Amino acid sequence: MPVFEYKGTTAKGQHTSGSLQAENIQQAKTQLKKDNIFIFEINNKTEKKKERLNILSGKKVDIKTLCTMTRLLATLIKSNVPLVDSLTTIIQQTSHPVLSPALVQVRNQVNEGIAFHKALAQYPKIFNTTYISMCEAGESSGTLDIILLKLAEFTENQAELNNKIRSALAYPALIIAFTSCVVLFLFTYVIPKITTLFEDENLIPWHTAFIISVSQNIIHFWPQLLIGIVTFIFIFLRWTKTDKGRQKVDALYLKLPLVGKIIRSSAISRFSRTLATLLKGGVPMLTAMDIVQNVAKNTVLKQAIKNAQSNIREGEPIARPLQESGQFPPMTIQMIKIGEKTGELEDMLVKISDTYDFQVNTEVNTLTSLLGPAMIMFMGMVVGFIIFSVMTPLMEMYNQL
Repeated sequence: MPVFEYKGTTAKGQHTSGSLQAENIQQAKTQLKKDNIFIFEINNKTEKKKERLNILSGKKVDIKTLCTMTRLLATLIKSNVPLVDSLTTIIQQTSHPVLSPALVQVRNQVNEGIAFHKALAQYPKIFNTTYISMCEAGESSGTLDIILLKLAEFTENQAELNNKIRSALAYPALIIAFTSCVVLFLFTYVIPKITTLFEDENLIPWHTAFIISVSQNIIHFWPQLLIGIVTFIFIFLRWTKTDKGRQKVDALYLKLPLVGKIIRSSAISRFSRTLATLLKGGVPMLTAMDIVQNVAKNTVLKQAIKNAQSNIREGEPIARPLQESGQFPPMTIQMIKIGEKTGELEDMLVKISDTYDFQVNTEVNTLTSLLGPAMIMFMGMVVGFIIFSVMTPLMEMYNQL
């Protein structure tokens, strides 16, 4: 039989809470009413445990669902609907297995007097640091509805940019995967069948001998090769999670042709738009700089922002330490200087972000147009070399006959 937890007051006005067994929630309410208890809140304890398991399961809330929820909450608050009632309305319209139970618990905590941003902070896998800080600024300034709308727009822009980059890289990745399967099929099935025709291996060309050797090694030592590849990938991934390894890899990413420029432009765009959103939301500069460090997603740029934050704490403008880091292009520094001088830093940061978003789109399109044909040519050369190496001795045998 389900167990229900309740909170309420007795006939004498004293607060009380506890649990009871009942077949359904209606029977539980009837039983409490007979005991002269006025119910504030009642929940199915079993379902509540399932909800908490869903939240802690590691499942993520997709950007579209989070943006929809944020926009609806902003609209309700702007219409002067109390926060608790707004959350209740959203809960009734949300069926997401992770977001819905999280919002239920957030509403309950807000109803008990806990600040909205503190309630959100208990679910960092759903609401990131930027989201929570913006809500805190909105609560303190009384502009929570405006801040939530800015959050929704910001999240949608970042999601759109990330989707474009993923879509651009999907085609080359598909080509590599397909060609790798073809090459593996040739080495493990086709070549072993054909090599049985070669009676004297000393007479075959060097490239054919090389292909046969690779094929035999794959067939006979594939367990060792598989273990070696998995071990290498595991060690490399563990190394990249260390501070030194991550810094070296991120520094290498920034130096790569085309790809490095896209990574830098994308990071600067996120940095500029996030900082502008935070500053417009009333978040202090030092706090905002602390938040945007994680938005860069590159340890080299993150360290540059962290150093700039230390200089800003000592009273310097933001442009100078960013310029000294050498990681931000001159155009970015110049636009930030103009924004600081004119008192329109937030608007200038938005323009910087828009500029780099456009650059990223252009660079991604360029990379796609070059990478696709380049990968096709390279993979075609690999497959062509294998076929040529196999067909050459066969043609010589045919001519001799």
